[in-house]
Amino acid sequence: MSGRTALDGQRSLFILSPGDRDGLSQAAAEAGWRAMAARRPTDAAQRFLHSDAQIALVDMRGVAEGDIRLIASIVPAVDAGCGALVALVDARELAAVPALLAAGATHFLGAPFTQEAMRATLASAQRLVDRLGGGVTHSARAQRIRRGDALFWEMEPGCGTIRLSDNLARHLGVEQDRISTARFIRRLPRPERRSVIAALRGMMRSGRAEAFAHAAPGQPGDRLVHHLRLIDGLVAADVEWLSEAHGREAAGRDELTGLRSRQAALDWLDRRQGLATTALLLSISQFDRMNAAYGQVVGDALLGRIARRIERMTADAAPDAMVARIAGTEFLIGLVGDAATSDRATFLARQLIGAIGRPFSAGDHLIRLTARCGIAQSRADDDATALLRRAGTALSDARQAGGEGIRIFSAEKRSRQVDADQLETDLRLALHRGEIGIVFQPQYAVEGEAVVGVEALARWNHPQYGSLGAGMLFATAERSDYMLPLSAHIQAEALRQAAGWPRALSHLRLSINVTAADIAQPGFMPQFLNLIDTSGFPRSRLTVEITESGLIEDVGAAATLLTALRDEGLAVAVDDFGTGYSSLAYLKSLPLDYLKIDSGLAQDIAGTARDRIVVRGVIHMAKSLGLKVIAEGVETEQQLDLLTREGCDYYQGFLRSAGVSSADLVTMALKA
Repeated sequence: MSGRTALDGQRSLFILSPGDRDGLSQAAAEAGWRAMAARRPTDAAQRFLHSDAQIALVDMRGVAEGDIRLIASIVPAVDAGCGALVALVDARELAAVPALLAAGATHFLGAPFTQEAMRATLASAQRLVDRLGGGVTHSARAQRIRRGDALFWEMEPGCGTIRLSDNLARHLGVEQDRISTARFIRRLPRPERRSVIAALRGMMRSGRAEAFAHAAPGQPGDRLVHHLRLIDGLVAADVEWLSEAHGREAAGRDELTGLRSRQAALDWLDRRQGLATTALLLSISQFDRMNAAYGQVVGDALLGRIARRIERMTADAAPDAMVARIAGTEFLIGLVGDAATSDRATFLARQLIGAIGRPFSAGDHLIRLTARCGIAQSRADDDATALLRRAGTALSDARQAGGEGIRIFSAEKRSRQVDADQLETDLRLALHRGEIGIVFQPQYAVEGEAVVGVEALARWNHPQYGSLGAGMLFATAERSDYMLPLSAHIQAEALRQAAGWPRALSHLRLSINVTAADIAQPGFMPQFLNLIDTSGFPRSRLTVEITESGLIEDVGAAATLLTALRDEGLAVAVDDFGTGYSSLAYLKSLPLDYLKIDSGLAQDIAGTARDRIVVRGVIHMAKSLGLKVIAEGVETEQQLDLLTREGCDYYQGFLRSAGVSSADLVTMALKA
């Protein structure tokens, strides 16, 4: 017989209940679940994240109607772990359920409840967790996240040694992270040692979770409570402070990394309004791909290690600095005083990008990451939101540009807010000045690594506002009645550049956009074919993309045009499908080769179950009509995985590549 306990096959449940923690824990145990419970919301998120539970049950009975603070306290931690959240409500208060679901709950359970009802609800929640995890096994997902400020310890029964987290060792006055069980107990106040021994013996005998509390050594008035449980034969303890001062401190911390939270960072910036302050917004690139390769547990642990590198390097360069994690892979550093100068901030940004670029070890693998940084210097009237917004603008510029990946938005630099009237005037000069350029966004088969095609996209290199995308460019052209000259220029330039590609790119398909204004013009067809043939680009490798809204104004005329284009050797795609309000039945009348799913719709596949059903329906409908499906705007490995499962053929998006110049595309192909 193995050393695994009878509890190893149980699922774990985290319970947050101000008034019935013990009763709900007992009910969960009777339903076959191993429970870890808390009464206070202040540290619930931290305790959930450090537990091996993927489902949280929040007791909303007796909470004032409309008060969602209790459930909101744990939502970020549940979301971060792709978990499920069950709201327990009184059966007489079911009207509150929609608000709780909107606040982040995924399931609800009405009270009073039977054991069967609880078991069924938790099974449904577990099913959601399994789906969100993409089939990852429970044992892999159950590894706990360890970070620099965590309080925990582990012990293998029989070996007599306890492994402490760094932070707990510090609070207990222990220099090493491994000490003997006897020495660990001797570090505790003498009157409380008996309860420790009793808790350990009781858990080993019964297999049930136990807890004990004691005064913190050298910290009068502060007490620590240890929550014990068995995990794969190990004794594992999550430790929390009982004092309110430590609870308030934890509330301002990010649950995953221990850095300041977003709100705490904004509060820090607001308190320095009017002072010279510089914000560095640091973003880790393509982290979703790393997560997909090594798993979310490794990814979460890696974020903690990144946080430690940022923390140490920032403390060395600017001891008064603020460091926070404000979003998934985005970190904010606030600098004041002498450290807030442009030169000092840029120097620190280079150091941080270099530190993140040094490989991280994960078992037998080395993980290499890259980062980009946007820097914003405060103005006299800046609040925290305005400063953070301008740092975000600088980061966006850094992502689009090459080089070292740093952009500064100084206090004196003019705002990038765009004057629409000025743009209409400038557009008429832009073509003559050579400001309208072309980039090519690579397209990939979902099961392959090689580029199979590209879409030509327009970029306006405005002398004042910098690079403006196709959305703003075409919106300006539509307002100024300049659509036809602009469209003709983009088509001609894309064909000219593509015709000059070397033999290494001779397999690539080129997609160019044709607007509703284009197809409404008399004589469009012969003029367009002449443009293609004059360029020298082969018709057999060209796909014409027409937006959904451009097709449905006159379906009969559109069908005639598309048929003629296909007869001349071109392929035809409906672009941005899902942005309009057309009937799907229209597609039966149109001779098409490809259907391109709009980026918003493609990204919805990683949203709610209802979103996924809609995207699935579009893909299956297109496949049933014999069309190839291309997804636009794919940004994460999760989106790609789900789209692949549903039968998508090709994709494009920032997950693999933004739009690149013709020269860079050639370089990519030659390296492949």
